[in-house]
Amino acid sequence: MDHFELRGGILHCEDVALPAIAAAVGTPVYVYSASTMKRHVRVFRDALGGLTDPLIAFAVKANPNPAVLATLATQGLGADVVSGGEYQIARAAGIAPDRIVFSGVGKTATEMEQALRGGLFQFNLESLDEAEMLSTVAVRTGIEAPIAFRINPDVLAGTHAKISTGSAHNKFGIAYSELAAAYKRARDLPGLKVQGVAVHIGSQLTSLDPLEAAFTRIGEAIFELRAGGHDIHVADLGGGLGIPYDPAEPEPPSPADYGRMVQRVTEKWDVRLVFEPGRLIVGNAGILLTQVIRVKPGPDHPFVIVDAAMNDLMRPSLYDAWHAFEPVRPDGEDMIADIVGPVCESGDTFAVDRRMGRVGAGDLAIFRTCGAYGATMSNTYNSRPLAPEVLVNGSQWAVVRPRIAVETMLAGMPIPDWVGN
Repeated sequence: MDHFELRGGILHCEDVALPAIAAAVGTPVYVYSASTMKRHVRVFRDALGGLTDPLIAFAVKANPNPAVLATLATQGLGADVVSGGEYQIARAAGIAPDRIVFSGVGKTATEMEQALRGGLFQFNLESLDEAEMLSTVAVRTGIEAPIAFRINPDVLAGTHAKISTGSAHNKFGIAYSELAAAYKRARDLPGLKVQGVAVHIGSQLTSLDPLEAAFTRIGEAIFELRAGGHDIHVADLGGGLGIPYDPAEPEPPSPADYGRMVQRVTEKWDVRLVFEPGRLIVGNAGILLTQVIRVKPGPDHPFVIVDAAMNDLMRPSLYDAWHAFEPVRPDGEDMIADIVGPVCESGDTFAVDRRMGRVGAGDLAIFRTCGAYGATMSNTYNSRPLAPEVLVNGSQWAVVRPRIAVETMLAGMPIPDWVGN
């Protein structure tokens, strides 16, 4: 459920009519519903209700807007970060250090020191080399580093290849066969506090089976490591639970189904569980509001050309991702069209042969389910300004990222005086 609904024939975000935002801010623009985010947090927390003190660390990469993170912080969420920048934004948004998990395969010594000095719950390490680098940083700073190793369980996630992370051929984690040696070495390294295990097999998973297989593998690892003398009292189960995009596809498992599976599999682990939901919390809480530039005749169907482009929403060009497209003022009539943007790439295509509500030049429309991996992946290709972001809470709304104009981009790209000499 989300809070983007028709009222009086006009799409609203909560109590705010979308045309009012378009008139004030322009298009394209991302619009987020705070109430939807809060509801999704409640649903996920309720699904984990049988667990003792789980840490829900929002995957900041899904949507790093500080206002979004601050909203989630008010609901008690922590943060899963994968860069020094994400760590800094999470702290600025009010997320407490002891609720931050630092993941990612390429942490630098500078980022490690930043997180150590600022405080965190745990580093999820991806290799023994990384453990040795962290040990050096921890000794130099005099601050003990709490760690877990991310285990690659060699489980196929059944999702798009570009967002699958748990296969042996993916770059993430250490192989199960290397566990004993990695944990023994980490225990001997100064400055490290071994406390847990971690796993994350991918994003937008639509079946619980690969998750259960991975978690079962992690349970085996916990007991093997304890038998080897390691004090394992944290298990980070990652994120990845999918959300509905295409109504023609089967519904993903519900958070409640996921929670029941987790409680059954982890019942005897005796650990604090960590979860890293991202898309599940913010995906349906955001839309991309756009305006139709024109409708151009095509060989089979017309092209609906909108002012949003692949640089604003990359998922369709990257993953062939499906996003619902709807007019803001639907008239009840349908059309079949290809929906495209203005960027000079054939890949700037959002949908082909899509049956949709009828639109014409000047009409406003939305792409749904854009709150995750939308604005955060946007760029300035074709020298297009970055789209603004708006947060709505009831009848209140605010611009939480202004449009990054070309003039601003130019100011950051000086031309050397010697050019042309």
